[in-house]
Amino acid sequence: MPEIPGLYEGAGGPDAILLSHAHMDHTGLLEHCQSQIPVYASSGTSKMMLAGSLFAAQVGLSREQFREVLPESPVTIGDFKITGFPVDHSIYGCLAYLIEAEGQSILYSGDLRSHGRKPGMNRRLIEVLQDKTIDVMLMEGTHFGFPDGNSKNEYELEKEITELVRESESLVLASFSPQHVDRLVAFIRAAIKTKRTFVADVYTAFIMYLLKNEIPTIPQPKSAGLVRVYVPESLRQPNTRRGRVQQVERFEHAEIKLDEIMQSPEKYVMVFRSSMLDDFKEGLPQDVCCLYSRWHGYLEQSGWESTRHSIMQVDGTIHEVHTSGHMLSADIVQLVRNINPQAIVPVHTFEPGRFLEHFENVQLLQDGEPFLVEA
Repeated sequence: MPEIPGLYEGAGGPDAILLSHAHMDHTGLLEHCQSQIPVYASSGTSKMMLAGSLFAAQVGLSREQFREVLPESPVTIGDFKITGFPVDHSIYGCLAYLIEAEGQSILYSGDLRSHGRKPGMNRRLIEVLQDKTIDVMLMEGTHFGFPDGNSKNEYELEKEITELVRESESLVLASFSPQHVDRLVAFIRAAIKTKRTFVADVYTAFIMYLLKNEIPTIPQPKSAGLVRVYVPESLRQPNTRRGRVQQVERFEHAEIKLDEIMQSPEKYVMVFRSSMLDDFKEGLPQDVCCLYSRWHGYLEQSGWESTRHSIMQVDGTIHEVHTSGHMLSADIVQLVRNINPQAIVPVHTFEPGRFLEHFENVQLLQDGEPFLVEA
């Protein structure tokens, strides 16, 4: 863990922790930090952390620690003015942070991209900062040294998903993270366009519930509506956590049983993860179509071997329909040039040296290495 005095124990700790978003590589060490240190984040991030803590063994954020950051509304922490700017990433509620003190500034990009559903967020960030001097920019560089892969934007991906659903004559299994709300919207819209019912699991339905006021266009589960809710067998066990049981009860009115799905599989797009395979005790429907919408590396892990085998047994198909949650290489270069910082510090990358191919003012730092800028 990073050696930061007072972060884990003892006196003299930080005044605050800033969270850009709720992915585990950004939140995973929070449980080791002293609980009295306030954590600043967006409302969306707190909601994603709540859902993740209930259903995905992720870190939660207590009400006592949480301090909401409103978009473009500065907060003062000690001598620092902190402003959060919404950015587009593969999870809801992401922020970049502008940190200002004593006439100097740091911009932390957070994780972001330009090919999602909300490219206007980057345009707004550039617009707000065009008259400011950014002394240091901490810039994510995931796709420097890591292949861009599928470069489709989320709207193009939605069209691809819709066509695959339309072509399928059986059940469509949608394997994706429900915290990736752009992708959730794509599957719901594909179901609407193909006149199918979208079957959410309880985890997905809970996220839809949490966001109903922030994204009113997301339909809510109903007994005979566009969205129904399937309760996996794992949530019916006697030792199921009370918080999960409460969510099962919340969506009882919209529940759909597996028998109903199996009677007419061609009517449904169903949220699916490999742990649900055991629920299909008599096997998956013939010609099932699985739309896999996650990073390819997860598909190669052992948990998917039996799922792949079960799909092949019924002459089913697996289609990878995914695009990265991170900014593509060319977009990184364009964004940094538009913001024009005095110094660039690469973060969130396996090959920070690739920044030197595009910029002269790059500072390559190891974790924990101080970087001092002359006033």
